[in-house]
Amino acid sequence: MSVLVGEDDVNDKIRSSYPSSEDAMSFLFNAGNGEIQWCFSQVKGALDDDVTEADIVSCVEFNDDGEFLATGDKGGRVVIFSRDKDKDESKDFPSRKGEYSVYSTFQSHEPEFDYLKSLEIEEKINKIKWLKRKNPAHFLLSTNDKTIKLWRVSEKDFKVEGFNIKDGCRDPSSITSVSVPRVVQAPNTVEASLRRVFANAHTYHINSISVNSDQETYLSADDLRINLWNLEITDQSFNIVDIKPANMEELTEVITASEFHPSSCNLFVYSSSKGTIRLCDMRAAALCDKHSKLFDEPEDPTNRSFFSEIISSISDVKFSYSGRYMVSRDYLSIKVWDLHMETRPIECYPVHEYLRSKLCSLYENDCIFDKFECCWNGTDTAIMTGSYNNFFRVFDRNLKKDYTLEASREIAKPKTILKPRKVGTTPKRKKDEIGVDCLDFSKKILHTAWHPKENIIAVAATNNLYIFQDKC
Repeated sequence: MSVLVGEDDVNDKIRSSYPSSEDAMSFLFNAGNGEIQWCFSQVKGALDDDVTEADIVSCVEFNDDGEFLATGDKGGRVVIFSRDKDKDESKDFPSRKGEYSVYSTFQSHEPEFDYLKSLEIEEKINKIKWLKRKNPAHFLLSTNDKTIKLWRVSEKDFKVEGFNIKDGCRDPSSITSVSVPRVVQAPNTVEASLRRVFANAHTYHINSISVNSDQETYLSADDLRINLWNLEITDQSFNIVDIKPANMEELTEVITASEFHPSSCNLFVYSSSKGTIRLCDMRAAALCDKHSKLFDEPEDPTNRSFFSEIISSISDVKFSYSGRYMVSRDYLSIKVWDLHMETRPIECYPVHEYLRSKLCSLYENDCIFDKFECCWNGTDTAIMTGSYNNFFRVFDRNLKKDYTLEASREIAKPKTILKPRKVGTTPKRKKDEIGVDCLDFSKKILHTAWHPKENIIAVAATNNLYIFQDKC
């Protein structure tokens, strides 16, 4: 292990962010026998078989209090949903706390063409990140493969009238008296305005953006580099990680995801296609090519195969809210790491181990390269990730139980309780099981989000956004 600053310094920083015992108490899985029952709340998007490529949801993100939910799609659009407070606060709707209505929709990115490299730049939204709210307006970052944009979303319930000259629609020579423009009441409208454009800093496709806890800087990562930006400066960024070799033929790994620590503004992590996670400290050096900690689990030789390197690639890494743990997702499993233990994860959960025998066919249809995301619940007691056949997996860390649930149009009825699904691997299947060969690999859940304070989850299934809540 290479330590640039004292390891105790890093551990002290991490330890200082621990929650108190009261804060760490789970309020999500403590009812009755501790298990939670999920029920259907809403589905957004048309439930048609004819799906337009531009309508496929490409990212999902709650804001810091969970009152707003943003989605991006392959068509470059951002749709923001707001929680319906009237229904939440009404006694007539006790079980509809997980309902969200469209708040604003805007076109974030357009397709572009890089004439220098003769490459098309897709408008697809790769990531959305909210900034913490400081005034009535909301701010969020959205990015496609090359360009990051800062948006301001605000409500407006007034307009200005009585201009003397506006847009050249009145002849100045005809004005005989000067009137003072006045502000008048108007119907409430929500408008999204572009405030910053951060461009021309990435040679490769951007896969991650993460806002720092200082709310002044953020990082953006592509396959080989990580840049640090100031939210107020668009024409300059600092390169803090660069793993590009002098000879590209010597390239052995790429950066797959990166995130800032939730409370220590100097710490960040990035994962790689080799299945490793590196913790870096920006206090150590301006260029963090040398990590402070390396999290890596040696591979079991008995499981070594042609596909080992592909399936060990980490597709997502997320800090827990407390900052004590990390969760990482590779192709077949999801792992929880303690920042104090680098040699192995403290928990490892198989997501769809039954696919290990199908890796050859998954390689041929390119599904083995799918990048599944993962997320924490608000108290770090549960984690969630997606799978195929519109299945998604929830792992309760306290009860040591896991659940396979399905987001499908068949359950799109109010108050419908989600029944756990099982996948059978033997020719003789039980009544409620579905065979591995019957799974639909075109239906996949790559993007999930968990409300930071409540039991409300959002799951993106192709062009639909499913919202589920705990049974009241």
